[in-house]
Amino acid sequence: MAIDRVQQRLARTTAALDAAGIRYAVVGGNAVASWVSSVDPGATRATKDVDLMVRRADVAQVTSVLSSTPLNFTRHDLRDIVLFVDPDEPSKKSGVHLVWADERIRPSYSVSSPSVEESQRSPDGFWVVTLSGLVRMKLTSFRDVDRVHISDMLSVGLITAPIRASLPPELLSRLETVERSADDYI
Repeated sequence: MAIDRVQQRLARTTAALDAAGIRYAVVGGNAVASWVSSVDPGATRATKDVDLMVRRADVAQVTSVLSSTPLNFTRHDLRDIVLFVDPDEPSKKSGVHLVWADERIRPSYSVSSPSVEESQRSPDGFWVVTLSGLVRMKLTSFRDVDRVHISDMLSVGLITAPIRASLPPELLSRLETVERSADDYI
């Protein structure tokens, strides 16, 4: 049931942004699930929130759309994160998080996030970051959850030679670290 609520929140949010003509890209766990399910629907993992990449310049428009009827989400500004909490499930852990397009998500990151144009329509109808953009984002963040997501994409054969060739050396090294770790469990 929790998975259904996240999927409904994703669908409602992206439909509202589409209707308003605001470009976005789904990133994070929902993007990984979208890509992994394109190869093996049974290999997807659940996520508890919705992560959307938008242009910083569009944040006022995004706020207007998500805060108005019928969504009525409440905006919270937390450090460098803008979060929208769903009134139907008022938890900051299950909200809609904004990620800035074409910027370094953290000052320490060596690679900027993709632009919103580096996206395509998913089979579910929302804009999702391209596979190469998602791999770069996950390898740049490189938290535990990101390494798990990379492992999931590797396990279904999504990370191909052209994607590897597009990675800067630092990110390729991180990918190889995840591959070695995965080999330890086989």
